[in-house]
Amino acid sequence: MNNEQVEAKVFLGLLLGVSLAFGWILWPFYGAVFWAVILAILFAPVQHRLLRRFNGRRTLAAVSTTLLCVLLVVLPVIMITGLLVQEVGLVYTRLERGELDLGAFVAEIKDALPPVVQRQLNRFGLGDWGSLRETLSDYARQGSRYLATKAFSFGQGTFEFVISFFVMLYLLFFLIRDGVELVARIKQAMPLSAAHQRRLFSKFARVVRATIKGNIVVAVTQGALGGLIFWILGIPSALLWGVLMTFLSLLPAVGAGLIWTPVALYFLFSGAPTQALVLTLYGIGVIGLVDNILRPILVGKDTKLPDYLVLISTLGGLSLFGLNGFVIGPLIAALFISCWAMFGSEEEDEPVVVLSNSQALPVVAPKGEEDS
Repeated sequence: MNNEQVEAKVFLGLLLGVSLAFGWILWPFYGAVFWAVILAILFAPVQHRLLRRFNGRRTLAAVSTTLLCVLLVVLPVIMITGLLVQEVGLVYTRLERGELDLGAFVAEIKDALPPVVQRQLNRFGLGDWGSLRETLSDYARQGSRYLATKAFSFGQGTFEFVISFFVMLYLLFFLIRDGVELVARIKQAMPLSAAHQRRLFSKFARVVRATIKGNIVVAVTQGALGGLIFWILGIPSALLWGVLMTFLSLLPAVGAGLIWTPVALYFLFSGAPTQALVLTLYGIGVIGLVDNILRPILVGKDTKLPDYLVLISTLGGLSLFGLNGFVIGPLIAALFISCWAMFGSEEEDEPVVVLSNSQALPVVAPKGEEDS
């Protein structure tokens, strides 16, 4: 082994070591870094348009794009989270005081069943709902206690949240402004051919946009529509139920129907058939069709994963990365499928569309403007 080979191996070992150390340092803020990258990719088209409008002034366009991102995405999420924390606290208080008893709702449904149905249930040994009532009550108390604990810990971690928030904004600004140069440096350092680099970066940007638009936007829309009908029908804690429907909408074969269907049945058996009919028609005709209508418009043919893969990757991401796993899990799965399909096919190269495009104005400030 000559000196050049030894030097190359030592350098690669050093490179790997410092890279792992750098990742270890950034790990406490991995959520902030992750969302800064995601938002930079999603708002790249906005940056392109503003860059043209501002005659190539990168800093001005980046500031405007970052502010727009805060107004459209960040602030609404913070406001909804704050309201949700209050809602969870109220539900927990009502459960502890006995004002909200799911077991009583089960008993009302049982009493409202026709006698013939009750006799059939007794015949098959399903007539004793006392244990089910106690089980539901215990689950409700445990779930509310868990959510209340999480809400309390969220309040205690306000300082950490603020630091992560400003780290995300700071990094987002520079990713938007200097994304072209950053991507160029990454491509230069990657030991791949130019064709594979273009295809890989194009796939990554398309997968990110498809995952966010196809999963998050559709789920938020379904949750918002579900919370709206709950509020119209006078169901308590409509915001909490809407958020739960949003999360469940991310899981195939589960969906928001796991929330609104039991409520519709309760209305039916508790003597409110009109509300039951309205909620059922709304759930099937509005909430249920959102996925079929919006997903093709928002995503098109970009990286549509099988339902079973979305379910497994979402649950796995949730268990490993917490709340961020709802996005990280499907994103990793989509990239896995896309990369294997990309390297196993002979399709023609695709233009790169990450953070900037080759048709944008040159990212050079006009004379007389200091932009660094």
